[in-house]
Amino acid sequence: MPWSSLFQPVERLSAEQGLEDWYARLLTRLGDTPQPFELALVGGLLAATPGLAFLAGYQAALRMLWPAAPWTAGALCVTENRSTRPADMNTRIDGLQITGRKDFVTAAECADWLLVAAREEDEGQAPRLALGVVRQGAPGVRIEPLPALPLMPDIGHARLHLEQAHGERLAGDGWGDYVKPFRTLEDVHVLTAVVAWQFGVGRDCAWPETLLLRLQALLAGCAEVARQAPDAPTTHLLLAGLFAEQQALAVELKVAFAGGPVHWAELWQRDKGLLRIAEAARSKRLEKARRIVAGR
Repeated sequence: MPWSSLFQPVERLSAEQGLEDWYARLLTRLGDTPQPFELALVGGLLAATPGLAFLAGYQAALRMLWPAAPWTAGALCVTENRSTRPADMNTRIDGLQITGRKDFVTAAECADWLLVAAREEDEGQAPRLALGVVRQGAPGVRIEPLPALPLMPDIGHARLHLEQAHGERLAGDGWGDYVKPFRTLEDVHVLTAVVAWQFGVGRDCAWPETLLLRLQALLAGCAEVARQAPDAPTTHLLLAGLFAEQQALAVELKVAFAGGPVHWAELWQRDKGLLRIAEAARSKRLEKARRIVAGR
């Protein structure tokens, strides 16, 4: 891991030409096939906004989930009618064809490939998921852009419509091998990217050294947790510690942002809620992990 990236001059990448262009330029900066953690760390450092840092962490998590993924941008498509429960899904995969709708796809406008959770059980059986891959622009694949959200408005969301779209079925169980572990992979890599963004801003704005050192330590902790199995109870315990440390820095970060350029403070005020995404799910995983570790 090239930690020296943290201490080198930063020329941030903005996204005036769109997210696809931003991501392509990020990969150009990183060189051939960077490791996912490096993608999250350097992507966060180079991001002009917290939303772009989120995008870097999200793409890094996708590559942890599917190591054979193309090096174009992708997206994971799970949610239907505000639910991610297999029993609530209507999207189905039949052979190599996928039909259905996904209601909330992150950064769909820049995604070249889409991982789609789809049911494949026979009638009368318990819901069982597979994960299929479709390409944007292919026959039967349609993206419907949705209005920008107040949180990270620079990262679009869309609805995905599939009508007998030709896809590739990934090996393994769609829920246990992909959808379930992704939440943990996304949490640690997005946290990495956002903390790297904070560190880069802080270094440029001459924040107190003690705060910068604590951000460095938090990134080192993220690197260790990123190496752990996403389904291990101990991983959830360690990840909870990282988020607790970030939360413990909230007051210092607020003061530091307030003492610098208004631009950075406004961006953080607008997007700081991104670290609370899926907070309730993290809390449930933490409680379950505690019970398992305690032997209950």
